[in-house]
Amino acid sequence: MADKGFAEALNDQIANEFAASMQYVGAAVYYDGETLPRLAAFFYRQALEEHDHAMMMVQYLIDTDEEVRIPDITSKQTRFEDAVSPVRMSLEQEKRVGEEINALFKLARGTDDFRAEQFMQWFVKEQVEEVALMQDLLNVVERSRDNLPLVEDYLAREQPGEEGADPTAPPVAGAAG
Repeated sequence: MADKGFAEALNDQIANEFAASMQYVGAAVYYDGETLPRLAAFFYRQALEEHDHAMMMVQYLIDTDEEVRIPDITSKQTRFEDAVSPVRMSLEQEKRVGEEINALFKLARGTDDFRAEQFMQWFVKEQVEEVALMQDLLNVVERSRDNLPLVEDYLAREQPGEEGADPTAPPVAGAAG
């Protein structure tokens, strides 16, 4: 039987993923208020992606007959000093989530929980992509801080983060099909 420690840690990560989702909503709201619709749309999409990550974890716990705990929602930042700050905060958030994911992977491996280790492999790959995405966006926003329509143009032209569904992703709880 798998060690209960992983299920408990995964429940903690569900809370972290929902918190990340809500913080991305906060960034999106900021950009919406600044009339930067493409930046807002980017962060609304990121919020949905983080929500889906939490729901993948929920589905895993359901599939492995473990308890699922849904966390309380706390308020998130919606005011920032400038247009660079939400992206900088997002990069730091993605780096932190990457460390959390690596710790979960290490826990699964250390307890010989092969199901959990296999489940976490996708998240390890995903975090590499997420950190790179935010680093690229931060580079663009920092270079264009005095001309933010250039960031909007970049997002329209390059469409970062819009690659579509990953067929190797774990199932999302509540998703049809």
